[in-house]
Amino acid sequence: MVKEITCIELKKKFDDQENILIIDVREDYERDISNIEGSIHIPLGELEDRLDELTPSQEYILQCRSGARSAAATEILMAEGFKDVKNLMGGINEWARSIDNTLQVY
Repeated sequence: MVKEITCIELKKKFDDQENILIIDVREDYERDISNIEGSIHIPLGELEDRLDELTPSQEYILQCRSGARSAAATEILMAEGFKDVKNLMGGINEWARSIDNTLQVY
């Protein structure tokens, strides 16, 4: 079962300066529209080939447009032994609506 995190919970982690990394699994053209500052970009289709770039002990939040692709990415990382991974509920669109209204919802 995929663990999830709300945008409010993620904002609190940022505010508390927790050691988290956000992985944006969207395509390049989507990231050009909007992105969460500090996130790293690994499109879903490349994730399995780029696992060596990630540290299994790191806490990761997976993010896409609405939460569906990032849920799939979370499952991939969990299957590979990553323990502390969560899907951002509602994706960047929910982040834009509830946290950062300077970002474009699409």
